[in-house]
Amino acid sequence: MMDWSDKHCRYFWRLLTKRSRLYTEMITTGALIHGDANRHLYFNAEEHPIAVQLGGNDAHDLAYSAKICAEFGYDEINLNVGCPSDRVKSGAFGACLMNQPKTVAEGIKAMRNAVDLPVTIKCRIGVDNNDSYEALRDFVGLNAESGCDTFIIHARKAWLSGLSPKQNREVPPLEYPRVFRLKQDFPNLNIILNGGLKTMDQCNQALKYLDGVMVGREAYQNPLMLNEVDNLIYNEKASPVNDAMSIAELYAGYIEEQLALGVKLNHMTRHLLGLFNGQPGARQFRRHLSEQAYKERAGVDTYLEALNKIKFVR
Repeated sequence: MMDWSDKHCRYFWRLLTKRSRLYTEMITTGALIHGDANRHLYFNAEEHPIAVQLGGNDAHDLAYSAKICAEFGYDEINLNVGCPSDRVKSGAFGACLMNQPKTVAEGIKAMRNAVDLPVTIKCRIGVDNNDSYEALRDFVGLNAESGCDTFIIHARKAWLSGLSPKQNREVPPLEYPRVFRLKQDFPNLNIILNGGLKTMDQCNQALKYLDGVMVGREAYQNPLMLNEVDNLIYNEKASPVNDAMSIAELYAGYIEEQLALGVKLNHMTRHLLGLFNGQPGARQFRRHLSEQAYKERAGVDTYLEALNKIKFVR
């Protein structure tokens, strides 16, 4: 979810679900050690429970970065071993690390020794021709021995050459049975399914066999699905503020606060473009924000004008 699940997006998601665990976009160890850690790690208190996702391959750097994240108050450290982007390949981390399970295990052990937080892994089912179930099983087993008890598995292999990051999310076939088999082989581990989940029915079906599900792109493109999570997954009564317009109006208060801090309107509203999908006026809502929110003087009035596109056609 690089460039998508920033703090503005996560605040919006938290209006839709109180119980789901939110994850940051992947942050490299170099960005934290040599860059502006506050810019990368600051989050709103409302975002809890929240996990930070790290990218890196050096045990010392991962441990140091995990300490920084712990000081910021995160609830979990997640190591990304699944991203197939060119940037990740050139840095020899992300999905590349599935070919180096010992390096991953060293990083996990170092972070576990550095912080008193859960340290988890997000990975693929395989990389290039290293895609047998046995290789995946051995990868999980070795890292479980290093102290990782939670694995988020994107149920597609990654092709590091020949496919773009977008294609790697769509072209390799989903192989859910491999993830189900992992749970059978490692009943004491938390095995969480990621990839291709588009409905709450699909999520509930997976939860019959696994310990959790992770939804990314679908939650971004059709965010209102998150409004069902607390009720259908956690059996909690739905919030009285649970329709798209009420959520959008609540977000207006956040927009005002952030505008006062110098944040550009479009940096916040770009995350809401899918909120009214399928509703009358949705296209006009998206168009107004796309054409107006980036402008220098765009403010909360610009946002409210976009909402009026929905109200007007009701």
